[in-house]
Amino acid sequence: MKTTLLPPNPSRLIEGLRDTGYDFNTALSDIIDNSIDAGASLVDIRILMDTDGDVRITIADNGCGMDEATLLNGMTYGAPEKSDPSRLGKFGLGLKTASTAFARKLSVITRNSANSRLLKATWDLDFVIKVGDWQLILQDPDEEEVELFEEIAHETTGTLVIWEKIDRLLKVYKKPGCQQARKALETIVDAFRDHASMVFQRFLDTKDGRARNIKMVLNGEPLLPWDPFCINEPGTELVAQIDQPVEFDNGECANFILKAFVLPRREEFSTPEAAKKARLGNHTQGIYLYRENRLIHSADWFGMFTKEPHYSLLRVDFSFSHELDLALKVDIKKSKIILNPDLYDLILNKFLPAPRNAASERYRIGKKIDINRATQNAHEISNKSISSKEQDVIRSTIEVIDKDVVSVKNNSGTVVLKLKVMDSASSEKVCVNPVESLDDGLLWEPALINEHHAVRINKGHPYYHKVYIPNLNSGVLVQGMDSLLWALAEAELSTINEATKRHFEELRYEVSRILRKLVEDLPEPELGNL
Repeated sequence: MKTTLLPPNPSRLIEGLRDTGYDFNTALSDIIDNSIDAGASLVDIRILMDTDGDVRITIADNGCGMDEATLLNGMTYGAPEKSDPSRLGKFGLGLKTASTAFARKLSVITRNSANSRLLKATWDLDFVIKVGDWQLILQDPDEEEVELFEEIAHETTGTLVIWEKIDRLLKVYKKPGCQQARKALETIVDAFRDHASMVFQRFLDTKDGRARNIKMVLNGEPLLPWDPFCINEPGTELVAQIDQPVEFDNGECANFILKAFVLPRREEFSTPEAAKKARLGNHTQGIYLYRENRLIHSADWFGMFTKEPHYSLLRVDFSFSHELDLALKVDIKKSKIILNPDLYDLILNKFLPAPRNAASERYRIGKKIDINRATQNAHEISNKSISSKEQDVIRSTIEVIDKDVVSVKNNSGTVVLKLKVMDSASSEKVCVNPVESLDDGLLWEPALINEHHAVRINKGHPYYHKVYIPNLNSGVLVQGMDSLLWALAEAELSTINEATKRHFEELRYEVSRILRKLVEDLPEPELGNL
């Protein structure tokens, strides 16, 4: 057998490794992982733009630092596997690929003892392309770099990572450093602040004992923890929990923990600020994955369900340790996992049904309150309009015989019917009366309110929920729909007789049934816009 060595082209490979799919938040979080692995108690992140419009990103920590051999190993693409598998920096590519996904120049400055000199190593993609070889630049840090390093390390150990020649973060502006570019960078910084507050919450929260406490600072401001489960809110409910062992083929075991939380409705939070901080919404429901107490994937049902408003208050904590990396197929960016069929079935069919019911029930109660509030005065214009024309269009007279029993006289004769007869507390004439429900799930039925011919409309019917509710701000549209249903009710009273009264009941039932099916796929209304 004959073999030959075929080393890859450095220029093409190092450029190709820039396209591993990192987004900015994930990439920068990967660098912070290394600081946590190094035992840092302080991580300082700076994302700044100079007067020329060039962006420079630095991540400094007071961790254990590195000697020269460790530094060179860390800067090697596909470095040997780390001795501690529980480290957050899981693979030997994260530092390099995460950095060069956005920057063409990566420098690492480090020291592993107070008596050691500062070491600096740099991958400059343009230099690699120029020389056509995997040549790492080794040099002394400049005065500014030393000052920044010592500001965090305080003459002891630590590491400083620097991203320069950043070409994939902002679009190219005609005038570098212009106001639009600076605002765009501010937006990126704010988004990363939110991301890091969530990803490293257990490390940032001094009251959370699951992870070592670390102070992180972004552009001079401390990062504050964001807990997606709002466990300190009195109204948050832990509705399900399991501590599940997993046995591997070699006989070893590991555990993962599932906890399902149902959050309070917006109006149930302790303060409006707490409700805003909770980031309530359809997009934040789902499973939150924590590997070694670090969030790696958030707000996802993994194809089990679509995100429906009824479950917007449900968030699930799925925490596991590094022992499950292979079983869960954690990817290079540590940003997602693949659930095996048994685990998928456990979560879908055994764990989630009860929490989903609890979340739906809390949502439903809140939705009922919101709908009542939103519809309180929605039909006033209809009542005024219809009552002003009532005497001109009715073709029947109604005489009350007994409780909810009337005699209706029209051109077809006289017929005795069951009809809701009621008095209204309102001093205004009421011809349209929205109610919580109607028998048999009907959308509407005729009624007599304060001796006026009226229609009762079922707010619990899906047609009302998905057609009326989104259009409550449109007075003309609501008045048009109210007028149609009132006209159907009055047409029934004007033509009904003994032979047809059963047919009219069946007509209302069938129309209500058909409309329920037709609106099934319409979107849920956003009550916050009403």
